[in-house]
Amino acid sequence: MTTPMRKQYLEIKRRYPDAIVLFRLGDFYETFDEDAKVVSQVCDIVLTSRPVTKKQRVPLAGVPHHAVDSYIAKLINAGHKVAIADQMGNEPVKGLMAREVTRVITPGTIVEPELLEEKRNNYLASLIVAENSAGLAYVDITTGEFATTELEGGDAAQLAMEELARLRASECLIPEGSAAVVNVSELAAESVTHFTPFEDWRWELGNARRALLDHFSVATLQGYGCEGLPLAVCAAGAIVQYLGETQKAALDQLDSLSTYSTTEFMTLDAATRRNLELTQTIRGRKVAGSLLGVLDATVTPMGGRLLHRWLNQPLLDVEALNRRLDAVQSLHGRGPLRAELGGFLKGLRDLERMGNRVVQGVAGPRELIALRDSLRAVPEIRKALETLPAAESSWVELAAQLDPCDEVTQLLEQAIDEDASATLGSGGVIASGFSAELDAIASSAREAKEWVAGLQGRERERTGIKSLKVGYNKVFGYYLEVTKPHLDRVPEEYIRKQTLVNGERFITPELKEYESLILNAQERTIELEAMVYRQVCQQVAEQAGRILATARALAQVDVYLALAEVGARNRYVRPVLTEDDELKIVAGRHPVVELTQREESFVPNDLRLSPREGQILVLTGPNMSGKSTYLRQVALIVLMAQMGSFVPADEATIGVVDRIFTRIGAQDEISAGQSTFMVEMVETANILHHATDRSLLILDEIGRGTSTYDGISIAWAVVEYIHNHPRLRAKTLFATHYHELTELAEQLPRVRNYNVAVAEEGDKVIFLRTIVPGGADRSYGIHVAELAGLPKTVIKRAEEILEELETTAARVPGGWSRISSAQQLPLFGVGPHPVLEQLKELDLSAMTPLEALNKLYELQQGLEHPQAT
Repeated sequence: MTTPMRKQYLEIKRRYPDAIVLFRLGDFYETFDEDAKVVSQVCDIVLTSRPVTKKQRVPLAGVPHHAVDSYIAKLINAGHKVAIADQMGNEPVKGLMAREVTRVITPGTIVEPELLEEKRNNYLASLIVAENSAGLAYVDITTGEFATTELEGGDAAQLAMEELARLRASECLIPEGSAAVVNVSELAAESVTHFTPFEDWRWELGNARRALLDHFSVATLQGYGCEGLPLAVCAAGAIVQYLGETQKAALDQLDSLSTYSTTEFMTLDAATRRNLELTQTIRGRKVAGSLLGVLDATVTPMGGRLLHRWLNQPLLDVEALNRRLDAVQSLHGRGPLRAELGGFLKGLRDLERMGNRVVQGVAGPRELIALRDSLRAVPEIRKALETLPAAESSWVELAAQLDPCDEVTQLLEQAIDEDASATLGSGGVIASGFSAELDAIASSAREAKEWVAGLQGRERERTGIKSLKVGYNKVFGYYLEVTKPHLDRVPEEYIRKQTLVNGERFITPELKEYESLILNAQERTIELEAMVYRQVCQQVAEQAGRILATARALAQVDVYLALAEVGARNRYVRPVLTEDDELKIVAGRHPVVELTQREESFVPNDLRLSPREGQILVLTGPNMSGKSTYLRQVALIVLMAQMGSFVPADEATIGVVDRIFTRIGAQDEISAGQSTFMVEMVETANILHHATDRSLLILDEIGRGTSTYDGISIAWAVVEYIHNHPRLRAKTLFATHYHELTELAEQLPRVRNYNVAVAEEGDKVIFLRTIVPGGADRSYGIHVAELAGLPKTVIKRAEEILEELETTAARVPGGWSRISSAQQLPLFGVGPHPVLEQLKELDLSAMTPLEALNKLYELQQGLEHPQAT
């Protein structure tokens, strides 16, 4: 027969079949059956068993309740959903504690600070794809950010992937039947940690729209900008319904929904984000060594998250960008003010997330103290900003948004004790003087404790028993203990409670009265403190909108301060942003490389690109000479300018770019069945199909993944296409080791040749890392191989082969362009052709006409299929 507790667990598990149920039993959270096996494997804990009937045992794995967060983190990181089944109340009903699921935790709905990265948003996304359109929404329940968009056109699915790549959502909801529509494996590899199928009916327009209307208590969605965007509504409505099932408390803080268009921002696909190492390095996936690692001098968590968003979503609006640059410039030349502001900001805690934790009812006492202390610093920050010239309107407007929320600060100063514990339940959280009822209880309890504290002295004096002691234990409470030699002097009103080996313990009616007063006071204090604390949190939650607005304004101050600090420290200049299509950089530098490779001075380089003049720059030169660094630094300078940052250059004029595309490096996708060359061609195809005349293309070694002449042909055709296509004509940096491509400058008017200068001193080759006009005539690949440590015999043999190939190529009339793929040169020189040798050996006088005809056919086949000869 199944036990009542087992029945209770199975009922909860039936309601949450797709979650790992953590079932509270005393001081442990236990898991059973298949859940226990998963927990044992993922969390590396011992798998045991528990009897559920006389003849049946089931798998069991438990974790201590005080350490449960670390185990939840492991389960979430492994992609599991976790349901917390807590004990409700303190008294069992018919011998069984009531239990209910209080939270369902998924990768996108984590709120515990210790499970989150401070400077990165934790997004829950939602994606629905139709034939020629897609709806995408996302929310961060720790900050209240909630947004949606609709993408249209034949490339809507691709654009949705690029948005997901920007968000790097921890979890993405998709309709149950959409796995075939969305390439989940590709998205998961690049953009999303975990996909959660959600019932199809949730995505129906009527249901999704109703969910949003009910949540916001409105009659129309026009005020949120998505009334005419059905798929955007479907995506946002699915999120609201999902949170209603998993995180009801989180819905309280979603008081707005913003509808945005991707056309407002520079588009960056996943490959470009990866190749440029915007937020993490390709190797190791670390922030240090990425562009974010250089720019992130923010000192607050909300500032760090905002910088991350700006970096991933560059603007296209020149006016908005200049407002950002104005703010950065205001601080760039004011070191003392930067130092003063930095000191104030360093003391701030995460106002965004703390405010939302108060709204959700999960904020602890010390978080309220941190919230109070952070708000106390706001007037000082505002005062410092008001020292800036009034003409700098961007700061005047921002300073006005810094609301110190004085009512909240005063409430918390009065309500929360300075030395409050981290959690409720042990008393001492509410400050004295705030609650008259609590103070009265505390006063009576204090008087009772003082009476008990003085009891021992009074009774010793009254009875004359000098060894009399007053003690306490959990079983008997307070007692009076008298040793055997003095039992004859015990007063009559003493009531014997316990006999010991060396004496006896007594109580008195008066002592029990004071004991009851003390114990009841403790219980009542804890109960009343919890009630008062909830009331305080509710009052703070009512001001959450003001706190959130202040937090977001402080985040902007922090980002501007960080960009100004990094710009001043690293000698960055303010870029000039224009609506035209010119790109001009004087003495540009790579923002990461110049800081990480300090053993030698970084060599700056210039650039000028314009579709009317030099639209395509073909860059040749030795491997390892700095071509890839040059390409990347141009892209990063443009991107930095369009996020509102100063840039590493002496001068920069940036015609706003709508997209940056990069094809850099070799990477295969074995899981998708794609070789390195296939990935290269897929990325190149994507660029050619989606780039515009306002795009910036960074192409490095196109065609290198196949045979030499195939590669040259592809690279040549790609350059021609970019140059000639009327829709395209994008500004392009094209690095190649195919020197033959320098001939394009003679045929295409907007192609310019540049190379990386090299100095040769005897057998030594020095890479000068300076970009100069003209094409290179050597790649120095063998020299690089020698530097890499290849055996000397290999280097010597390579030089011999190179000499033979160069000698042979020089004999071919018309140069490389006349050599067809069927006539590629043998690796080890020309030598006699086998067909010619056979022809010479034929004895024509001894052959019949039929034999001669057959032999001629055989030789012809040998020419068409050389491998057969």
